[in-house]
Amino acid sequence: MKEPSLLKIIIGAVLIFIFLAAMSSTSYVVEPGTRGIKVTLGKATDQFLPEGFGFKAPFITTIVPVNIRQKTQEVKADCFSSDLQQVVMDLRVLYRVPEKSVVQIFKQFAGDPFDSLIAPRVQEAIKEITASQTAEQIVKNREEIKQKALAAAKIKIGDILFVEDIVIRNIDLSAELERAIEAKMVAEQQAAQARFSQMQAQVEAETAVIKAKGEAEAITVRGEALKLNPAFLRLQIVERWKGKSPLVVPAGVNNTGASLLLPLGAPDKIVTP
Repeated sequence: MKEPSLLKIIIGAVLIFIFLAAMSSTSYVVEPGTRGIKVTLGKATDQFLPEGFGFKAPFITTIVPVNIRQKTQEVKADCFSSDLQQVVMDLRVLYRVPEKSVVQIFKQFAGDPFDSLIAPRVQEAIKEITASQTAEQIVKNREEIKQKALAAAKIKIGDILFVEDIVIRNIDLSAELERAIEAKMVAEQQAAQARFSQMQAQVEAETAVIKAKGEAEAITVRGEALKLNPAFLRLQIVERWKGKSPLVVPAGVNNTGASLLLPLGAPDKIVTP
């Protein structure tokens, strides 16, 4: 009695396992941010599966997920400038797979489409742009280099994949070239400072000349006014007089020589002989 009962239990467990396996193989779940490719006996359908739950033929059909989220990948590009200097650029490429290209990419490209489609074309675009610039221009105009390389990469890749952006993280030059560029930049800054100082001195000199001309013209105008109206001079003398008369003291014998003009004290301090 024990052996048949044990055999029934084993058979029942096997049947339950087979049933659960069959049930799990008849359903699928496409995760958010992905699209599914239904492959039946090695043949892929022409339409992708959206996010969510669904059913499929057990054992003969598999669902291959394709990520459509934006991703970032590293790329290194060994380039040469127009002055034949080696430049190594460390890049970050932001890209994503559009829905319309999910099936095409699965059928035509093995593995990650970035390695087979994006990376070589981004490197090619960067090399073409840097070949027309000197090493110094590449360092100074990295934003311009980036924009031109991004535009060229988009043209080369087409609309099968979307390249959102290219970030230039680092530009490596030889140590000798870096020192030469740094020395040139320092010299340019010093020259700019010298030009500024020269312009400042010129402006100050011109300002002094203009001020002197203004003062001279003011004196001339004042003199002409006094000639035309001598009473104005007497009016100014009266207005500025403080009530003290000057004392003229003759110098030398017999009133010869220069006279001294001395101010008198206040009236209350004058002593009458």
